Formats: sequence, C-alpha cells, structure tokens
Amino acid sequence: MPGPAGWESDRWVRNPLTLSLSPPGRGDAAGATASDPVGRSECEGRALMATIRSYIFIDQLQPKTMCYLGTFVRGFLPRTNMAALVVEVAPGLEIENITDIAVKMVDVKPGLLVVERQYGYLELHSSQTSAVKAAGEAILDYLGATEADAMKPEVLASRIVKRVDSYHAFLINRNKAGSMILQGESLFVLEMQPAAYAILAANEAEKAADIKVVDYRMMGATGRVYLSGEESSIRAAAAAAEHALRARSER
Repeated sequence: MPGPAGWESDRWVRNPLTLSLSPPGRGDAAGATASDPVGRSECEGRALMATIRSYIFIDQLQPKTMCYLGTFVRGFLPRTNMAALVVEVAPGLEIENITDIAVKMVDVKPGLLVVERQYGYLELHSSQTSAVKAAGEAILDYLGATEADAMKPEVLASRIVKRVDSYHAFLINRNKAGSMILQGESLFVLEMQPAAYAILAANEAEKAADIKVVDYRMMGATGRVYLSGEESSIRAAAAAAEHALRARSER
C-alpha cells in the first residue's frame, strides 16, 4: 500500500490491535526505532511527567510499625530493623515501571505495590541498607529527579486525647488493624499529606517512646496515624513524629 508523499518506502506497518497502518519506524507500540530499539526515549519522556509525591527512606523498621505493615502488604514480609524505601507517585501506573527497575537492578524485596485512584505506591526492603539506597538511586535516575523533588509533608491535624473513654476506645478498636487502645490510655492522632509519610511518622514515634501502634493509613488523599499509651510516652512519640515530618519540610 503506498504511503503519503514524502515517504520513500511503501512498506507500512499494520497494527494488529487496530488494523490501522503506520509509516515505517512509527508503528511500534513502545516507540522503538533503529537507533532506539527498546523505545527507551519515549519511556523516559513519560517518566519525566511523573510527580514524586513521597520518597521515604527508613533506616530501621521498628517492630510495631513493621508488624502493622505486615497486616496489609501482599508481597514479601519485612523483618524488624530492615531498611525500607517507600515511593508514592502520580500518575499511579508509573509505579509499575518504577518497580520493574528497582527489582531488576538491585537485590531488594518488594512488599507493597498498589495503584489506587490517583497514586501509585511501592514499598521495598532489605537487610542491606546499601541495597535499599541503591534501589532508590536507580528509581530517581529513571525519573530524572532527586530526593529533594519529592513533595514536602504537610501536617493537617495533630491532637492528643488524654484518658480515652471506654466508649471511645471501643469505637476506635472497631476500625483499627493494629494494637488495641484501652480505656484510660492517651491517644495521639496525626493527619498529613502526602499519605505515605504516615509510615515515617509511626516509625519515628516508636523509636522515641514505648507506645502502641493502633493504626496508620499510608495510602490515599491523606495519611493518618493513631498511637496510644501512657500520656508521657504519647507526648514524646508525638514530638518525634512531628519533628520527623518538619525535618522533611525544611530540607
């Protein structure tokens, strides 16, 4: 079939999905050409449009934060004191390319891969801190970005409720996935955006004080953290969580 004027070759390419015809060199779905056989240029162009909402390196996963993470991850389960990386991007499907690069480039285990309404999430971990950092560098290199390009966390709400009532504790426990809050304990609630920073807040709070991780939600429009314990411990945990987010905002 002859092509339009200006094309030297009449060997057009038929797309098997649409049955339409494309000029030579323009019919590959992945954008492959003779000089770029795997379509890398087009793929990289799409990656540059991705927004890094969260890029969170955790040096040591704390026991309660790690155990709560294990309640909803569908991949490899992490272990206490492992290093971890959490990446949140928009558009959500870009997280599939990011996962592909991370697991092929470095020996790390993916625990969480989720594409929700707007954003994509990846959690990966390893007993080797250097491996997690190397995976992070590979991801940033693919995106053509730096860690500083990630969105800064914004605290939307931060409250301490002292001596929780039994009815209140009952209602919280009906919706939690972590430890139970008991009557008389103090409760710390924290809400922030982007959502993925919830795991950082919970982990840093657990480092600072002996508290219970009742719940944390690290996906969606906003992230939320629920911690309980003695009032003095909760105040120390709240200060550590807020400091961790504030330090990211000031970078």
